[in-house]
Amino acid sequence: MKTIDMPDVRLPAPNIVQGLMRIQEKTDDEVRELVRTARESGITFLDHADVYGAELHGCERRFAEATQLTPSEREEWTLQTKAGIVREGPYFDFSREHLVSSVEGSLEALDTDYIDILLLHRPDALVEPEEVAAAFDELKSSGKVRAFGVSNHTPRQIDLLRKYVDEPIIANQVQLSITHAPLIAQGVAANMQNLDQSVSRDDGLLDYCRLHDITVQAWSPFQAGFFDGPFLGSDRYPELNAVVDRLAAAYDVPPIAIATAWITRHPADMQVVLGTTSPERVAGAAQGSEIPLTRAEWYELTRAAGYTIP
Repeated sequence: MKTIDMPDVRLPAPNIVQGLMRIQEKTDDEVRELVRTARESGITFLDHADVYGAELHGCERRFAEATQLTPSEREEWTLQTKAGIVREGPYFDFSREHLVSSVEGSLEALDTDYIDILLLHRPDALVEPEEVAAAFDELKSSGKVRAFGVSNHTPRQIDLLRKYVDEPIIANQVQLSITHAPLIAQGVAANMQNLDQSVSRDDGLLDYCRLHDITVQAWSPFQAGFFDGPFLGSDRYPELNAVVDRLAAAYDVPPIAIATAWITRHPADMQVVLGTTSPERVAGAAQGSEIPLTRAEWYELTRAAGYTIP
């Protein structure tokens, strides 16, 4: 498993992350098997959010109840969670009071003394960056949160935070897959006339994160679009799946590993956030951590997904 270093994160970070947003209805044995498979595959980084689950902090609590980690076992994991979405609206709240309260709830639900990384969960249009700075300062000085990041933020939104926040922004979790790749596709065909792909929809986010040592975390890495089903095996993407299947056979891995490798092959050192609760799929996806796709293979996959390579 390939790992990267992230500021203020004690353990080396694997480039595959296990997301736990769908474990609310899983049994203790099923949660333990999922986490055990992740660990055996080299994944020691778990992604949560306060809003995941049937109730607030539901999946965080389900994880803690099922795993019952000892203090020494807790030290073997990087636990990341997110805050900022108010379910009752829904709306967003990046106030100091809300962020601190959410972290307190996550600490209780996860049965832990600290959170390794806290992400701001989607942008708050009414953000007051001074409030975010106050929350981060309080959480860091108390030892409750060790590092901070964002989710789905643009470069300018991050710059606004960075003007006031003393702690480094170390991660930005955004949607990215072979078939949902405006972060990459626009740059491949920049300034091409009459080509929808050339319309800038990412404000240079990927390059910005690389310039500022912010790790991009790719969520929904196997979704065709916005929660409209996976592209792997879908008859909507016959050309792409033909290439994926051929490369999977060549590298002797399942197709899901090739979908992972398309992201991990990028030199930005991105992390792939898995949403599946299938241990088999977790193990298969993890095999894509270090597959050395050639430039020709990477571009062939990109072209097969429907993007123009001028």
